[in-house]
Amino acid sequence: MKSGRRKTPPLAPKRSAKAKQKSATARATATAAARSAKSAQPMRSTKLVAAPTRKTAPAPAESARKYKTIALVLQGGGALGSYQCGVYEGLHKAGIQPNWFAGISIGAINAALLAGNAPEQRVERMHAFWDRISIPAAPFAQQVLDWQQRWLDALPLHKSNLAWANSQGALAAILFGQSGFYVPRIPPPSLGLNLGAAATSFYSTAPLKQTLEEFVDFDRINGSDVRFSVGAVNVRTGNFINFDNTTTKIRVEHVLASGALPPAFAAIEIDGEHYWDGGIVSNTPLDHVLGTEPRCDCLVLQVDLWRAQGILPRSLTEVLERQKDIQYSSRTRFNTTVVQQLHDLRTTLDALLKEIPAKNLSPEVRKELQPWLSDRVYNIIHLIYKTKPYEEQYKDYAFAPSTMHEHWHAGLKDMQRTLAHPEFFVPPSRRVGVVTHDVHR
Repeated sequence: MKSGRRKTPPLAPKRSAKAKQKSATARATATAAARSAKSAQPMRSTKLVAAPTRKTAPAPAESARKYKTIALVLQGGGALGSYQCGVYEGLHKAGIQPNWFAGISIGAINAALLAGNAPEQRVERMHAFWDRISIPAAPFAQQVLDWQQRWLDALPLHKSNLAWANSQGALAAILFGQSGFYVPRIPPPSLGLNLGAAATSFYSTAPLKQTLEEFVDFDRINGSDVRFSVGAVNVRTGNFINFDNTTTKIRVEHVLASGALPPAFAAIEIDGEHYWDGGIVSNTPLDHVLGTEPRCDCLVLQVDLWRAQGILPRSLTEVLERQKDIQYSSRTRFNTTVVQQLHDLRTTLDALLKEIPAKNLSPEVRKELQPWLSDRVYNIIHLIYKTKPYEEQYKDYAFAPSTMHEHWHAGLKDMQRTLAHPEFFVPPSRRVGVVTHDVHR
């Protein structure tokens, strides 16, 4: 019979003093190695500072008043341009009034509508302009659009139905043109019967000239304190040029030139030279706004109609759409990053020279470095149109009232979402220099 007593485990052998010393040495070595590895980690930038939170930041309009320049920068994008109007309407309702309108192509047209009208009339005038150009320049166009809208209202809001409606708007824009904007040339230039401008473009923009003269007060653009600039390309030299009301008396031809996209539209002659759409070279006038001297504290609202990021195309139509997105986005993110890095260098150099005693730096060297110094601040707020799943490669010429209102509403909603972040509008510290914000990121 087994005993009920439990066996006790054998005692572990006692560790010698030599073994204890060896173990302690190993632990000390491991601790020292960990400390060394931690100290080898890269240091964080000392320029990072705590940003104000949504609760502590003042209202956007109050922060905006702290900048000398409030610039609205408008990209080109044809029928997508009503998105920019929605963005401005949101700004207007928030009590933020830009004092610089810079645009290219449709952005130049919208900029002219804004700079060429009194602030209290701008939203109304933009609505009237876009209501006109959204109608095809065809017989019974309004009746056809009304029938199409009733048909769409009776159907589910499925993307295939919306895609069909957009395609019909684009087809009408190709066949008939748009009221108050452009009309097809008859006979078409492909027959070789035309001369001059009619031989080099498919459409005439004579209606747009008349519409702009009706809706835009060019005396106001040239006589007010609001700055206005549009970009175009010299056809002969290939050089990009900004027509700016601080150096040039702006006429309707300067706006037409900025939107003269070949081969749809002919080059516009200005003082003996001919100009095409500025989007051929750069579709975003951001560099003109940020590169102007003397530098000053600036709030920039960058409104883009093309998104550089996207998915891998699965069909030829998606290839064409993706190509346009990449081409006309003008690498906005990249350019903004370059601007930020360059201005970081300026602010760092400015801070460095302030710490160097005057006796340790010759006046000649200080004079050479002076153009590179700056302690001004730039706050760049991005608003980028998000393409709908049912929009395709013709989205920039899919004009229709329903499509126009959809783009307008999207711009207004994006601006309202941005204004819900008042901390976006707070000027950065002088040591930081440049900050960027985007509610979609």
